Amino acid sequence: MLVSRNAAGTLFVSGALAATLGSLLYPAMLGVQKVNSAPERVIAAPESGQLTEADQDFVVKVRAAGLWEYPVGKMTLRKGTTKAVRTVGQQLVAGAASLDAACRKTASELGIALPDQPSPQQQGFVSRLNADGAEQFGADMATTVRAADGQLLTTIASVRSTTRNSLVRALADEANDTVLDHITDVEKTGLVDFDQALFQETSPPTLPAKDLTPPPAVAGQPQVTLTPPADSTVPPSPTVG
Repeated sequence: MLVSRNAAGTLFVSGALAATLGSLLYPAMLGVQKVNSAPERVIAAPESGQLTEADQDFVVKVRAAGLWEYPVGKMTLRKGTTKAVRTVGQQLVAGAASLDAACRKTASELGIALPDQPSPQQQGFVSRLNADGAEQFGADMATTVRAADGQLLTTIASVRSTTRNSLVRALADEANDTVLDHITDVEKTGLVDFDQALFQETSPPTLPAKDLTPPPAVAGQPQVTLTPPADSTVPPSPTVG
Protein backbone atom coordinates (compact mmCIF):
# COMPACT_ATOMS: atom_id res chain seq x y z
CA MET A 1 0.00 0.00 0.00
CA LEU A 2 1.49 3.32 -1.11
CA VAL A 3 1.08 6.55 0.84
CA SER A 4 1.39 9.85 -1.04
CA ARG A 5 0.72 13.52 -0.40
CA ASN A 6 -1.82 15.45 -2.42
CA ALA A 7 -1.61 19.08 -3.53
CA ALA A 8 -3.25 20.26 -0.32
CA GLY A 9 -0.52 18.62 1.73
CA THR A 10 -2.80 15.91 3.09
CA LEU A 11 -1.67 12.30 2.88
CA PHE A 12 -3.71 9.51 1.37
CA VAL A 13 -3.32 5.93 0.23
CA SER A 14 -3.07 5.27 -3.49
CA GLY A 15 -4.17 2.13 -5.27
CA ALA A 16 -7.58 0.50 -5.60
CA LEU A 17 -8.95 -1.47 -2.68
CA ALA A 18 -10.80 -4.70 -3.16
CA ALA A 19 -12.60 -4.30 0.16
CA THR A 20 -16.21 -3.19 0.23
CA LEU A 21 -17.36 -0.13 2.11
CA GLY A 22 -18.66 -2.33 4.90
CA SER A 23 -15.34 -4.09 5.36
CA LEU A 24 -13.56 -0.76 5.61
CA LEU A 25 -15.61 0.43 8.55
CA TYR A 26 -14.60 -1.28 11.76
CA PRO A 27 -15.73 1.23 14.34
CA ALA A 28 -14.40 0.93 17.89
CA MET A 29 -12.93 4.39 17.41
CA LEU A 30 -13.77 4.33 13.67
CA GLY A 31 -10.25 4.77 12.52
CA VAL A 32 -8.47 5.57 15.77
CA GLN A 33 -7.57 2.93 18.30
CA LYS A 34 -7.11 4.12 21.87
CA VAL A 35 -3.43 4.96 22.20
CA ASN A 36 -3.34 4.12 25.90
CA SER A 37 -4.91 1.45 28.08
CA ALA A 38 -5.56 3.43 31.27
CA PRO A 39 -7.89 6.26 30.22
CA GLU A 40 -8.43 7.61 33.74
CA ARG A 41 -4.73 7.94 34.51
CA VAL A 42 -3.66 11.57 34.99
CA ILE A 43 -0.63 12.33 32.84
CA ALA A 44 -0.26 16.08 33.48
CA ALA A 45 -1.65 18.82 35.71
CA PRO A 46 -1.53 22.11 33.77
CA GLU A 47 -3.33 25.26 34.91
CA SER A 48 -6.25 24.31 32.64
CA GLY A 49 -6.91 21.23 34.76
CA GLN A 50 -5.77 17.63 35.11
CA LEU A 51 -5.13 15.91 31.79
CA THR A 52 -5.87 12.20 31.47
CA GLU A 53 -4.92 9.63 28.88
CA ALA A 54 -8.51 9.74 27.61
CA ASP A 55 -8.17 13.49 27.07
CA GLN A 56 -4.95 12.99 25.15
CA ASP A 57 -6.48 10.25 23.01
CA PHE A 58 -9.43 12.51 22.23
CA VAL A 59 -7.22 15.32 20.93
CA VAL A 60 -5.45 12.80 18.68
CA LYS A 61 -8.80 11.48 17.43
CA VAL A 62 -9.95 14.97 16.47
CA ARG A 63 -6.74 15.54 14.55
CA ALA A 64 -6.96 12.19 12.74
CA ALA A 65 -10.61 12.76 11.80
CA GLY A 66 -9.76 16.02 10.08
CA LEU A 67 -6.83 14.47 8.22
CA TRP A 68 -9.15 12.09 6.35
CA GLU A 69 -12.35 14.17 6.15
CA TYR A 70 -10.54 17.16 4.63
CA PRO A 71 -9.36 15.33 1.47
CA VAL A 72 -12.75 13.61 1.24
CA GLY A 73 -14.35 17.07 1.28
CA LYS A 74 -12.09 18.20 -1.56
CA MET A 75 -12.95 15.01 -3.42
CA THR A 76 -16.67 15.58 -2.86
CA LEU A 77 -16.46 19.02 -4.42
CA ARG A 78 -14.96 17.41 -7.54
CA LYS A 79 -17.05 14.26 -7.75
CA GLY A 80 -20.40 15.33 -6.29
CA THR A 81 -23.24 15.24 -8.81
CA THR A 82 -25.89 17.06 -6.76
CA LYS A 83 -25.99 20.36 -4.90
CA ALA A 84 -26.61 18.57 -1.60
CA VAL A 85 -23.53 16.37 -2.03
CA ARG A 86 -21.34 19.31 -3.04
CA THR A 87 -22.60 21.19 0.03
CA VAL A 88 -21.27 18.32 2.13
CA GLY A 89 -17.92 18.80 0.44
CA GLN A 90 -17.86 22.49 1.30
CA GLN A 91 -18.74 21.80 4.92
CA LEU A 92 -16.20 19.00 5.30
CA VAL A 93 -13.38 21.20 4.01
CA ALA A 94 -14.33 24.28 6.03
CA GLY A 95 -15.23 22.37 9.18
CA ALA A 96 -12.16 20.15 9.15
CA ALA A 97 -9.84 23.13 8.62
CA SER A 98 -11.42 25.17 11.41
CA LEU A 99 -11.52 22.30 13.90
CA ASP A 100 -7.98 21.25 13.04
CA ALA A 101 -6.69 24.76 13.81
CA ALA A 102 -8.36 24.55 17.23
CA CYS A 103 -7.01 21.03 17.77
CA ARG A 104 -3.42 22.01 16.94
CA LYS A 105 -3.64 25.02 19.25
CA THR A 106 -4.99 22.87 22.10
CA ALA A 107 -2.34 20.21 21.53
CA SER A 108 0.43 22.81 21.53
CA GLU A 109 -0.78 24.28 24.82
CA LEU A 110 -1.08 20.85 26.44
CA GLY A 111 2.12 19.35 25.00
CA ILE A 112 0.29 16.63 23.07
CA ALA A 113 2.08 15.18 20.03
CA LEU A 114 -0.19 15.00 16.98
CA PRO A 115 0.02 12.75 13.91
CA ASP A 116 0.37 14.14 10.40
CA GLN A 117 -1.42 11.19 8.80
CA PRO A 118 -4.74 9.55 9.61
CA SER A 119 -4.78 5.90 10.60
CA PRO A 120 -4.28 3.27 7.88
CA GLN A 121 -7.99 2.48 8.13
CA GLN A 122 -8.91 6.12 7.58
CA GLN A 123 -6.47 6.28 4.69
CA GLY A 124 -8.44 3.34 3.33
CA PHE A 125 -11.64 5.39 3.49
CA VAL A 126 -10.02 8.03 1.28
CA SER A 127 -8.63 5.49 -1.16
CA ARG A 128 -11.95 3.64 -1.42
CA LEU A 129 -13.89 6.81 -2.12
CA ASN A 130 -11.28 8.01 -4.58
CA ALA A 131 -11.75 4.77 -6.56
CA ASP A 132 -15.55 5.15 -6.68
CA GLY A 133 -17.30 6.15 -9.86
CA ALA A 134 -19.47 9.26 -9.74
CA GLU A 135 -22.71 7.30 -9.31
CA GLN A 136 -21.49 5.25 -6.35
CA PHE A 137 -19.41 7.96 -4.74
CA GLY A 138 -22.23 10.00 -3.17
CA ALA A 139 -23.79 7.06 -1.32
CA ASP A 140 -20.45 5.68 -0.13
CA MET A 141 -19.24 9.10 1.00
CA ALA A 142 -22.46 9.89 2.87
CA THR A 143 -22.58 6.53 4.64
CA THR A 144 -18.88 6.55 5.53
CA VAL A 145 -18.99 10.06 7.00
CA ARG A 146 -22.25 9.32 8.83
CA ALA A 147 -20.87 6.14 10.41
CA ALA A 148 -17.52 7.64 11.38
CA ASP A 149 -18.94 10.90 12.71
CA GLY A 150 -21.75 9.14 14.52
CA GLN A 151 -19.19 7.21 16.53
CA LEU A 152 -17.05 10.31 17.04
CA LEU A 153 -20.06 12.21 18.35
CA THR A 154 -20.49 9.58 21.07
CA THR A 155 -16.80 9.91 21.98
CA ILE A 156 -17.10 13.70 22.15
CA ALA A 157 -20.02 13.45 24.56
CA SER A 158 -18.12 11.03 26.80
CA VAL A 159 -15.01 13.20 26.95
CA ARG A 160 -16.97 16.43 27.41
CA SER A 161 -18.81 14.99 30.39
CA THR A 162 -15.75 13.54 32.13
CA THR A 163 -12.71 15.72 31.42
CA ARG A 164 -11.33 18.00 34.13
CA ASN A 165 -9.39 20.09 31.59
CA SER A 166 -10.94 23.34 30.36
CA LEU A 167 -9.02 23.31 27.06
CA VAL A 168 -10.24 19.81 26.27
CA ARG A 169 -13.79 20.87 27.14
CA ALA A 170 -13.54 23.81 24.73
CA LEU A 171 -12.22 21.55 21.96
CA ALA A 172 -15.02 19.06 22.64
CA ASP A 173 -17.58 21.86 22.32
CA GLU A 174 -16.21 22.91 18.93
CA ALA A 175 -15.86 19.31 17.78
CA ASN A 176 -19.47 18.64 18.78
CA ASP A 177 -20.76 21.54 16.67
CA THR A 178 -18.62 20.62 13.66
CA VAL A 179 -19.37 16.91 13.70
CA LEU A 180 -23.09 17.46 14.20
CA ASP A 181 -23.09 19.84 11.21
CA HIS A 182 -21.40 17.18 9.09
CA ILE A 183 -23.86 14.50 10.18
CA THR A 184 -26.81 16.77 9.41
CA ASP A 185 -25.45 17.65 5.97
CA VAL A 186 -24.85 14.06 4.86
CA GLU A 187 -28.29 13.05 6.10
CA LYS A 188 -29.81 15.81 3.96
CA THR A 189 -28.38 14.19 0.83
CA GLY A 190 -30.82 11.29 1.23
CA LEU A 191 -27.98 8.91 0.38
CA VAL A 192 -27.05 7.55 3.82
CA ASP A 193 -27.57 3.81 4.24
CA PHE A 194 -28.66 3.99 7.88
CA ASP A 195 -28.74 0.22 8.38
CA GLN A 196 -25.12 -0.02 7.33
CA ALA A 197 -24.01 3.12 9.16
CA LEU A 198 -25.57 2.08 12.45
CA PHE A 199 -24.27 -1.47 12.12
CA GLN A 200 -20.76 -0.15 11.61
CA GLU A 201 -21.06 2.18 14.61
CA THR A 202 -21.98 -0.66 16.94
CA SER A 203 -20.00 -3.65 15.60
CA PRO A 204 -16.83 -4.69 17.42
CA PRO A 205 -13.56 -3.96 15.64
CA THR A 206 -11.77 -6.72 13.75
CA LEU A 207 -8.80 -4.80 12.37
CA PRO A 208 -5.50 -4.96 14.27
CA ALA A 209 -4.58 -1.98 16.45
CA LYS A 210 -1.84 -0.88 14.04
CA ASP A 211 -4.47 -0.23 11.36
CA LEU A 212 -6.55 1.86 13.75
CA THR A 213 -3.71 4.01 15.07
CA PRO A 214 -2.36 7.12 13.30
CA PRO A 215 1.39 6.87 12.74
CA PRO A 216 3.50 9.35 14.72
CA ALA A 217 4.68 12.48 12.98
CA VAL A 218 8.12 12.37 11.39
CA ALA A 219 10.63 14.30 13.49
CA GLY A 220 11.90 17.44 11.80
CA GLN A 221 9.08 17.64 9.28
CA PRO A 222 6.74 20.67 9.28
CA GLN A 223 3.33 19.96 10.71
CA VAL A 224 0.62 19.33 8.11
CA THR A 225 -2.09 22.02 8.21
CA LEU A 226 -5.53 22.02 6.63
CA THR A 227 -6.10 25.22 4.68
CA PRO A 228 -9.62 26.71 4.87
CA PRO A 229 -11.34 27.50 1.56
CA ALA A 230 -10.83 30.98 0.13
CA ASP A 231 -14.42 32.00 0.89
CA SER A 232 -14.30 30.70 4.46
CA THR A 233 -14.69 33.08 7.39
CA VAL A 234 -12.13 30.99 9.26
CA PRO A 235 -8.71 32.71 9.20
CA PRO A 236 -5.81 30.60 7.89
CA SER A 237 -3.82 29.03 10.70
CA PRO A 238 -0.02 29.27 10.75
CA THR A 239 2.08 26.20 10.18
CA VAL A 240 3.48 24.84 13.41
CA GLY A 241 6.85 23.18 12.99
